[in-house]
Amino acid sequence: MTSAATPSFAIEADGLTKIYGSGNTEVVAMRDATMKVAQGEVVALLGPSGSGKSTFLTAVGLINPPTSGSIRIRNQLVIDGAVAHTNLRSFRRQHIGFIFQKSNLIPFLTAIENVQIAMQLNGQSTRFARRRAMELMDYLGVGDRANNLPSMLSGGQQQRIAVARALANHPSVILADEPTAALDGHRGRQVMELFAKVAHEQGAGVIVVTHDHRALDVFDTIYQMEDGRMRKDESVVTSSSHV
Repeated sequence: MTSAATPSFAIEADGLTKIYGSGNTEVVAMRDATMKVAQGEVVALLGPSGSGKSTFLTAVGLINPPTSGSIRIRNQLVIDGAVAHTNLRSFRRQHIGFIFQKSNLIPFLTAIENVQIAMQLNGQSTRFARRRAMELMDYLGVGDRANNLPSMLSGGQQQRIAVARALANHPSVILADEPTAALDGHRGRQVMELFAKVAHEQGAGVIVVTHDHRALDVFDTIYQMEDGRMRKDESVVTSSSHV
């Protein structure tokens, strides 16, 4: 973990609010949400359905920007007061990796091709992309499945391929939305431990939205959301408590 005296944050979200509609139809989906995630830190975001978790994730992921508030990624101001300070699509592709409840692998591409394509869309050569894809798949324990189609992989293996794809472009931030919802308890824990491994060893800031309370001990920090408001949860024992 980084020093408290000289913090190095992967992401700093300050006072994020998201409002849909106006007047009588106004809905505040998220209000004044603030979170700082250090490089190498893995954070869980908990809360009931409709509490604003996915709204927060899509905001910091630059998919659905906030109505107000600011977002910094690796000390670069990206959004301030709903004003974008860079090309969000390009910045997102270069700096943010996404993993969802379903792996969303392209069914007619092999596992390694699913990882390669993320880099090729970013302008990397096929040769470079294939080499890095293989390195990532070996790192995540699925190198022996490189030439399998997604239909030939288990749910846990598909999620590992999705993680490899998310890591392909050396992202500063990795965002995961209910990544274990379709997995049993054992495989779900393996995926959560994988996020912790990636954060600690790759230096990325990782935020995982989850309803799964069975593996919270692998996280460094826990946040709770309810009715669009966020708070840090000090009551849950996390991995940093054991250090």
